[in-house]
Amino acid sequence: MGIFSRLLNRPGSHAEKATGWFERAADDLATAGREYAELSDAELTEAAGEVFASGTQQETLTRYCALAREAGERALNERAYDTQLRGLIGLLQGNVVQMATGEGKTLVGALAAAGYALQGRRVHVVSVNDYLAVRDRTWMKPLFDLLGVRSASISGSQGDDERREAYRAEVLYASVTEVGFDVLRDRFITDDADQRIPERDVVIVDEADSVLIDEARVPLVLAGSARVEDADETIAALVARLTPGTDFEVSTDRNAVSLTDAGVDRVEAELGVELFGHNSETLAAVNLALHARALVKRDVDYLVVDGRIKLISSSRGRVAELQRWPDGLQAAVEAKENLGTTDSGEILDQMTVEELIHGYETVCGMTGTALAVGDDLREFYSLEIVPIDTHLPVIRIDEPDRLFTYQESKERAIVEEVAENHSRNRPVLIGTSSVAESESLAERLADRGIEVAVLNAKDDSREAEIIAAAGAPGAVTVSTQMAGRGTDIRLANDDVAEAGGLLVIGAGRYPSSRLDDQLRGRAGRQGDPGTSVFFTSLEDELLTRVPEIQRFVTEGDETGLIESKRARGLVEHAQRIAEGQNTALHRDTWRFNELMAKQRELVLERRSEIRKDDEPVAQLREELGDRAEEIVEEQSEEVLDAVLRKVMLFHLDSRWVDHLAFLNDLREGIHLRTFAREKPHEAFNAESIRIFSSFWSDVIDDSAATIRDAEITADGIDLESHGLKRPSSTWTYLTTENAFGSDIENIVKKVRR
Repeated sequence: MGIFSRLLNRPGSHAEKATGWFERAADDLATAGREYAELSDAELTEAAGEVFASGTQQETLTRYCALAREAGERALNERAYDTQLRGLIGLLQGNVVQMATGEGKTLVGALAAAGYALQGRRVHVVSVNDYLAVRDRTWMKPLFDLLGVRSASISGSQGDDERREAYRAEVLYASVTEVGFDVLRDRFITDDADQRIPERDVVIVDEADSVLIDEARVPLVLAGSARVEDADETIAALVARLTPGTDFEVSTDRNAVSLTDAGVDRVEAELGVELFGHNSETLAAVNLALHARALVKRDVDYLVVDGRIKLISSSRGRVAELQRWPDGLQAAVEAKENLGTTDSGEILDQMTVEELIHGYETVCGMTGTALAVGDDLREFYSLEIVPIDTHLPVIRIDEPDRLFTYQESKERAIVEEVAENHSRNRPVLIGTSSVAESESLAERLADRGIEVAVLNAKDDSREAEIIAAAGAPGAVTVSTQMAGRGTDIRLANDDVAEAGGLLVIGAGRYPSSRLDDQLRGRAGRQGDPGTSVFFTSLEDELLTRVPEIQRFVTEGDETGLIESKRARGLVEHAQRIAEGQNTALHRDTWRFNELMAKQRELVLERRSEIRKDDEPVAQLREELGDRAEEIVEEQSEEVLDAVLRKVMLFHLDSRWVDHLAFLNDLREGIHLRTFAREKPHEAFNAESIRIFSSFWSDVIDDSAATIRDAEITADGIDLESHGLKRPSSTWTYLTTENAFGSDIENIVKKVRR
């Protein structure tokens, strides 16, 4: 593709095609608006039901924009700006809409949801947490009521009956994880009345880049039949004694760790084993313990709360509720912290957030930072971006980065900058990348007599209150991440504006420029004055990806400030490397999960056939031969039919659980195939296809074996009396993507040397 073609096809280039006609429809919009303004509420509701009944797409969208604007003003006292109506059109055409912080995405999303519902579609508006889902639906309910659209929301505290009722609303607000967990639960129903989600039709994704890109690889897990994954305490203690640089090495990108030759010798001597012989389990345990020690940091990646590990979301800076690492790593970190090993359960089913989203007929979304991941959204979801201009010009001043030699000099400089602005009663927001850094800065500021509000994963209970007060005169707020906070920072009064508005300080660049932009965007909302500046240091983890930047350590002045433009350019380079690695990981994860998703789809089709069609029953009946006829003679055709379906469902579910366990084990060790010069993805797919080829025949054989030996009564078959027990309870959690491929590849390279 040539340069000209790439420019024409760059992310955001389709915006003119999607919404460019809107200005030309201004007269029609105004005429329709005057007509709707004269209607009573009841008449407006009736008109909403007919707005999409006839006309071209542009005609119906123009009419709906006029009606939506009138309804918003009546129900919420919020009259949509033209920029918001452009965003509405972008969503109704199935795009990702980029709108800056404070531009009214919540209203736009609600109007789009109602617009789809008025066309007979069923809509899920998904966000990053329960709080935002419940809050936004409660806020927008008067609008939905006026438009004649039934709305609901769900949260983790609701029971099954309440959830089923909520899913039958035309518009449902929920966190993406709650919807995903219910999809997993529905895969194991035996009665249609138990189904929670009737269909997945339209999804509007709030914070679309966070959900569709940052969390796309996160597996959602349904588990049952508790078991405990034990960590080897002897290995954990041994790894704790190893010497960095001598016994093990961490990769420059800090994504992998491996034993040195000396480390291999030491571990083999102390454990009395040969790691690269027939002790693959010991090798895996050592690698897990190494990963837990060297790559997973307390108060950065996790907290220890009430004797339990709590993971911290890297994209949102808060505790990731219900999330855990893959079992081996979870147990290794618990051993590192001298905690008891938690129950993980047998995995009944799992899927990634990306797979969940692909299950919808129509996907669209909104965020403040979509263009930076436009290529990814196009590659993984076939989505285009419609950038929307701000209602008022952005006058925020984005200052150049300030690069320092060491973390200590960086933090001192931040404190001085805060103190100077605090003395002028200017509010300051500091964004950090970890809990540890937020607490360090808060302590330094307190030592200077500056009162600080801290918002991090250890305590986000006062989140909305803290953020809402962050624009007050002289307020100083330290937050680990501002993505997905869902509350705008408004300047308290004109005095704050005259002082320069909100000052946003980034205590280091994030691995993604989008996260930087989300932090910057907290200042200068809706035409307010404001300033943003990032302080970085050569010790920031991001900069370890560019070892050459360390040569600038001698160029710092007496405060540690480095003025070199070349050094500041390398900071940008390090961020681009991190973004490229994240895209590669996303692509890698999808390549592993794609075949699993297709196999799951085949299994679910079979499951539906067992419940509703006669072909599987006929196949098993033929396999049973005379035994089937005996059951009919002793009981009835109806009893036989019910028994065959019940037994097949059990063995199909059981066989899928076994297949998932096989795939997860295969995935953990597949990179060892590089010993044989095999490509891991190809080897994984070949093994998966080979094992799956007998899936259905195994279900038939196991079902036939059960029925041949079973006692069949008028009530059918008691599976439990034959040792066939379903989990007595199930629970859900999120895990993190397996990260050990690169570790094993490093070991392979070492052995080859």
